[in-house]
Amino acid sequence: MRSIADRIVRLLASVVIAGCLIEVAFAESGQREAITATVMGEMVQKVGYRAMIQKQAIMYNLAGYARNDPDGTVGVRLQGDKDRIDKTLEAISAGTKTSSKANIIGETQTALDPNLRTFTVFGWTSQSRKISNPYDLVFDLRPTDDEISAKQAKAIWDTIAESTLKGEDLSKFMKHLGDDE
Repeated sequence: MRSIADRIVRLLASVVIAGCLIEVAFAESGQREAITATVMGEMVQKVGYRAMIQKQAIMYNLAGYARNDPDGTVGVRLQGDKDRIDKTLEAISAGTKTSSKANIIGETQTALDPNLRTFTVFGWTSQSRKISNPYDLVFDLRPTDDEISAKQAKAIWDTIAESTLKGEDLSKFMKHLGDDE
């Protein structure tokens, strides 16, 4: 009886130690946070804006989503390293060459979701490519929490779009491969 109790105590001790090591690893890799935000600007829909946000998430390995809201704003959730979220928020505020500039971001801290391991653009379409069928573009976080270049992020985004789009929409996308959006 005593040996079973000893084994249980040892097992629980190893679980506690492993949990502490994971917490230390997260602390060393930077402060993690989660935010939700509403982005307001003159032109933040139908201009490649959510694709830009997803490329930022890919570059910085952030989880979350971007979606167009019915009121003309863009809803965003970002989860990951605080400094990387701040860089992404700067890019969101600055906009793209086709979107409005100096966009207003109303952000709120939210609870971390330990199960969130993707960044999704919900209902992506492309006016410039004449793709009107909505697609959910899903980026799975990299196992290593490294930062990659904008060029690498765009290549990953292109691969996500290529693997998601179907039929004629895929053909339209491939004709414009390399275009910004």
